[in-house]
Amino acid sequence: MIRSDLVLRLAAQNPHLYERDCQAVVDAILGRISDAIAAGDRVELRGFGSFTIVESRARMGRNPRNGAPVSVEAKSKLHFKPGKEMRDRVNLEAAVRCIG
Repeated sequence: MIRSDLVLRLAAQNPHLYERDCQAVVDAILGRISDAIAAGDRVELRGFGSFTIVESRARMGRNPRNGAPVSVEAKSKLHFKPGKEMRDRVNLEAAVRCIG
């Protein structure tokens, strides 16, 4: 699902709202989540999962083309940990696809 699909579904489920209002709601929610993550805060959406920033240390890597050592700088990575309800739902749907 992409952002525009989310807006369309939200508008379909709430016929009393204009599509542009639904767009503003989705933009506000995703913007606030993005701002919190960028500030280094942990964002938790109960039943869905949590987003955190994980620091990766500097290390020596290798260039895959010629095998030469390359210095890889320290960086921050976005980590998503699904919540229990989401894991159960995904695993249940995967099991149903395998059986059916």
